[in-house]
This record gives sequence, C-alpha cells and structure tokens, in this order.
Amino acid sequence: MENLIFILKAIIIGIVEGITEFLPVSSTGHMIIVGNLIDFKAGVAPAALYTKQYIDAFTFIIQLGAILAIVVLYWNKIISTFKNFSPRKPKSGFKFWFNIFIACIPAGVLGLTFNDWIEANLLNPITVTAGLLVGAFWMLFAEKKYRGKFTTKTIDEVNIKQAFFIGCFQCLAIWPGMSRSASTIIGAWIAGLSTVAAAEFSFFLALPVMVGVTLKSLVDINLAALATVQIIALVVGFIVSFIVALIVVDKFISFLQKRPMRVFAMYRILIGIILLLLFIFNVL
Repeated sequence: MENLIFILKAIIIGIVEGITEFLPVSSTGHMIIVGNLIDFKAGVAPAALYTKQYIDAFTFIIQLGAILAIVVLYWNKIISTFKNFSPRKPKSGFKFWFNIFIACIPAGVLGLTFNDWIEANLLNPITVTAGLLVGAFWMLFAEKKYRGKFTTKTIDEVNIKQAFFIGCFQCLAIWPGMSRSASTIIGAWIAGLSTVAAAEFSFFLALPVMVGVTLKSLVDINLAALATVQIIALVVGFIVSFIVALIVVDKFISFLQKRPMRVFAMYRILIGIILLLLFIFNVL
C-alpha cells in the first residue's frame, strides 16, 4: 500500500508540473506547496523513500518531461534552426541559439553562485506564497504598461541586447513562486517582444536550463541505489508531466492570442490568499 501511495503522489506532482511549467504561475512553487500538502517531501516516513536527494532529483527529472513537450511541439522549428545554422543565412539558427545562450548566462551565474543559500532559505511554502503575490502584482503592472507595445513580432527577430535583457529578468525566478515563465515574459514585454514571441522565447529558454539541472541531478543521485518503486515513480512522473505539458502548452499559446494574462495574476493572488489562511490555521 505504501508503494502505491508513493506512485500516486508522484502522478499528482507530475500533473502539477505539466500544468504549471510553462504557465506564469511558478511550477516550482506549486510543487513545493502540493508536495507539502500531500507529504511528498523529504523526511516523510518511510525515510528510505523520501530522501532529500531523491525528492530533489524527482523534481528536476519530471521538469525535463515537461521540457520534452516543447521539443515535440516545436520540432520543425528546432530542425529548421540547425538546417539554417550558418550565421550568414536569414533567420540564422546560429543567431537563434546564440541568443538563447546569452539569455541563460545571468540566471546561470546567479544560480550557481547562490545555489546553497537558495536551497537553505527560499524553498519553503512561506517564501513561495510571497513570490506568488509579488509576481502577481508585478504581472498586472507590466501587462498594463508594456503588453502590445512591441517592435519584435517573432522570436527570429530577437537581438542579442533583448536576449540578455530577458535573461536578466529570468533571475527573478530564482525566488520560488515568482515563476520563470512570468519573469521572462515580463522581461520580453519590456524588451519589445509580442506576447506570443515572449512566451515562445520563454519556452526555448527553458530547454538548456532544465536539461542542465536535470543532468546535474542525475549525476548527484545514485540510480543503482534506488528502490524499484522510486524508479517507477520517476518514470511515471516523467511521462505524466510530458503528456500534460503537451496539452497545456498548445492551449496556452492559443489563449495568449486572444486573452490577457491578468487571469493568471488573479489566480496567483487567490492562491496566495488561500495559502495565507492555511498558514494562519496551521495547515501548512
């Protein structure tokens, strides 16, 4: 029964990750909160299953499942960037991936420098709640002031200066609850990207970031030492996250073409208020 419950919890976290990874609501924040609510976190009995090393690795690996959905949905775009990789070609794939590389630098440097401090101080429900609320009001302000005032319609038109600027905004996502997606989309709005281009740039920016942290987590964890149920939970969580993200990303782009993002900000505020009440009544 314990093993079945463990796998069911992994499925729930996989669903949460698949839904929230590319929405501006913070996937990490939601996984921390839901993980606490259903006791899918380090230190829960049996301790052999819920080790900190395993829970951290599980989180990153299922995020890679969501990232794989982007590879599938944008496969033709990815292939075209390599077919037209020469810097001399129009809409050069070299320029595209170089922009992604430049955008990764700020958060990469900041994350590596302060990783231990972040893990010790920011990965908890209270800081996540604060991040959700602060990010919500920041999103409302940015959408009203910057959305629609774009000079860059597609991701192929993004220049190096814009890419670096967006990368600097991605640093806000180091605060769990702020949301990598929300931070990069807001940065892209300010940099002059259309909403769809901002969302798609955010998707591609997630590829090297999440592949990198997932590979690191695989190096840190000893797969041979894992129990069978832990491996099954990893595989199931990965697959569930992939399938759910595949559905959500397609719907998200369609949503952005017709409706404002403030609905996500209002959702964040609602969740933040609910979480504050849960803290008051010692549920969390």
